[in-house]
Amino acid sequence: MFNLFSIKGGIDNVEGFFCDGVNVGMKKKSADAESSHIDGDVAFIRSDVLCDVTARFTTNKFQAAPIKHYQKYPKDFQTNFLLMNAKNANAMTGEQGVKDIDMLFVELAKYHEVYNPIMSSTGVIGYRLNQEKIASAFSKFDYNAKNSDNTARSIMTTDQFKKELAFRIELDDGSSFTIAAICKGAGMINPAMATMLCFVTTDANIPKADMEELLGEATEQSFNRISVDGDTSTNDTLMLLANKVSGAYNKEAFREALNKITFELAMMILRDGEGANKLVAFEVTGAKNEQEAITASRALSNSLLVKTALFGEDPNWGRIASTIGASGVECDDSKLSIHYDNLLIYSNEQRELDKEREAQAYVIMKNSSFKVTCDLGIGTASYTSYGCDLSYEYVKINAEYRT
Repeated sequence: MFNLFSIKGGIDNVEGFFCDGVNVGMKKKSADAESSHIDGDVAFIRSDVLCDVTARFTTNKFQAAPIKHYQKYPKDFQTNFLLMNAKNANAMTGEQGVKDIDMLFVELAKYHEVYNPIMSSTGVIGYRLNQEKIASAFSKFDYNAKNSDNTARSIMTTDQFKKELAFRIELDDGSSFTIAAICKGAGMINPAMATMLCFVTTDANIPKADMEELLGEATEQSFNRISVDGDTSTNDTLMLLANKVSGAYNKEAFREALNKITFELAMMILRDGEGANKLVAFEVTGAKNEQEAITASRALSNSLLVKTALFGEDPNWGRIASTIGASGVECDDSKLSIHYDNLLIYSNEQRELDKEREAQAYVIMKNSSFKVTCDLGIGTASYTSYGCDLSYEYVKINAEYRT
């Protein structure tokens, strides 16, 4: 048995890890001096001892240079330093993009000892890193800082709020370990190793094999189930770093904590979806098999027509039904039923919304979160993915992304 406790802050809670972020001029500084701490654009996470590391990356065929750099290391390499930057994705920059990272690490080594350092970037695609600006951070870093707030804010791009979580797990034998994470993401979110950067740190004494297994499970149950706009970026990264200094570990406890932390961060991303107002679960049941349930559910979470109906708070079940039909799964309109929360919207017996049920549907759709359940009536498989609405603000944010 074990007990899991939420604790304030983020990765600054984990023993042996240090972190901070600074501004080097890639993000505009706030006019409000008191708010300057939110304007970081280069950050780091480091450990006093070498960490085991495992990661999941974008399924986009055009993987960014930081991912290619990571993949150059041997399978079971260890590291003590993660460098991060915003405003520039270092994607579609060719071999030079990878070389630029190596050049930065040569410069970083003049300020702090690094072993197999890794990098992660987010921002605009197609431009090489500004070596001079990023390297200027190395003399500004406080390498002994524990400032998860600055670190989380330094990787934000179109995010409206920082995303960090931390949990302490107490085991029956009196030992304990901590797991914490920071995350960024608001746009270009699609369930294919969803678009975001997420860095999970732990002092648990977790075996490398368990890291691989449990991170894979957590990914499928969280980030791979969300969609803001159906686009998959070049830089998606979910990384788990374990320095093991607590000496404590329990596999089931770690599984629960990691699943909880990744799922809650994934829901934060949806709530922060660029201009989003609604967080909606799309549950498909009664599918022929699991793959068909996944296909139909993800089609709903990605559909622009469904998303705009959510934004307009329009209980137009026709968009739900047509999206399922277009997904290619086995379905039959005489067997299909659709519910918004517990309200029946469509069935073979009640194909048209009467005034009373439509009024009830409007009430549900005004909520900030609710569930759409579609029972295909074909088999027994089910799957739930998560999405949000698409608003005018999304278009504005992305039309002005480089400006």
